[in-house]
Amino acid sequence: MQILMVGTGYVGLVTGACFAEMGHNVTCLDINKTKIEKLQEGIIPIFEPGLEEIVKRNIKQKRLKFTDNYKKAVEEANVCFIAVPTPSQEDGSCDLSFVLNAAKEIATHMNGYKIIVNKSTVPVGTAAKVAAAIREVRGDSVSFDVVSNPEFLKEGAAVQDCLKPDRIVIGANTSKAIEALKEIYAPFTISHDRILVMDTLSAEMTKYAANAMLALRISFMNEMASICKQVGANINEVRKGIGSDSRIGYSFLYAGIGYGGSCFPKDVRALISTAKEAGCEATLLEATDAVNEKQKQVLGQKIQNYFSSRGGLQGKTIGIWGLSFKPDTDDMREAPSLIFIQQLLKEGAKIRLFDPVAIPNAKQMLKDNANITWCQDEFEAANGADAVALLTEWKQFRLVDFKSIKNHMKGLAIFDGRNQYKPLDMKEKGFDYIGIGVPDQIKN
Repeated sequence: MQILMVGTGYVGLVTGACFAEMGHNVTCLDINKTKIEKLQEGIIPIFEPGLEEIVKRNIKQKRLKFTDNYKKAVEEANVCFIAVPTPSQEDGSCDLSFVLNAAKEIATHMNGYKIIVNKSTVPVGTAAKVAAAIREVRGDSVSFDVVSNPEFLKEGAAVQDCLKPDRIVIGANTSKAIEALKEIYAPFTISHDRILVMDTLSAEMTKYAANAMLALRISFMNEMASICKQVGANINEVRKGIGSDSRIGYSFLYAGIGYGGSCFPKDVRALISTAKEAGCEATLLEATDAVNEKQKQVLGQKIQNYFSSRGGLQGKTIGIWGLSFKPDTDDMREAPSLIFIQQLLKEGAKIRLFDPVAIPNAKQMLKDNANITWCQDEFEAANGADAVALLTEWKQFRLVDFKSIKNHMKGLAIFDGRNQYKPLDMKEKGFDYIGIGVPDQIKN
């Protein structure tokens, strides 16, 4: 199958590379010439475990190529996937301009029947808008089908999610398009049939509903953590108690400092906007978003409270471990760390930042500031610090040599934004420990 993937972000690049890995001939297209030139050299613009190896291997085997030339790429393709950004607008609604522009470019160069597949996360009804955009350019001069095929990739595990999917959702209205998509995904479903076929509207809604449900679980646990803190309960024990219920399960039941990234915040707001346009109330979705925004302030408030009886944060040095919104990615979009850092800077604190891979992206999002020091590892970030705050649960932070850390810190406070450490164990090591929804362990 000759496949065109329009867009080389997380979704487009990962999906295109995995299609090539399964034997398809794939052309990935992007209007950013510099990005394409780097990809042609095997230089990957994002950090995603396993992606670089797959890209380089399939470039070498000539199953994967990159271009900024729509004409040739569209003419050669049987199926054209659209995997471009769909950012939030100021009112929370989804900006479809990139999707519709891509559809019009594809339409301009169509030389026969094509299947256009929406891989981007898009609101209900977008397939019809894409079809209208194509007809606006070509009228009835060419035949085509528009398919909804949402992605379900987790950053940090996107390659494995793509190669071994839980399910493949195909929203289509013709048997011809359905069979073509089944052929594309056949290598991914040899051991188990994971393909779900439905109408385009339901497929579009499935993506939003899935992300909203996961975001809801996170916000629910964060709200429970706040209640646990007030009544003296331990959210970690509560998580075990409810997660053992087979109707609930353990996934996405971890309290923390809020969700971020390119999907959950944007998709929840877009679904709220869709509901409002349809004349529906979205009370639960609005609460999910509100709880998450509030949760991003929680650790900053805890650190302010801790230092309020210790001279305040002015002039204090805080080491920060982890900046990306989750481990195994360099993505800083809507990262809770950005809120936390601004809280500290506003109070006059000095901060020492470290993340294994996200520092280049973080530097682009944080203005130069004399109170910010960029560090090479977690030990340097903790050096001379009055406190250390864990914001992203990278694996290398699990078994830190806290004896060495303690000897190099000025203070002895640990603020655990991901509940990664055992409170009593940290107290025994000589630290003041403050987590999320668990009893504080502070020396008198």
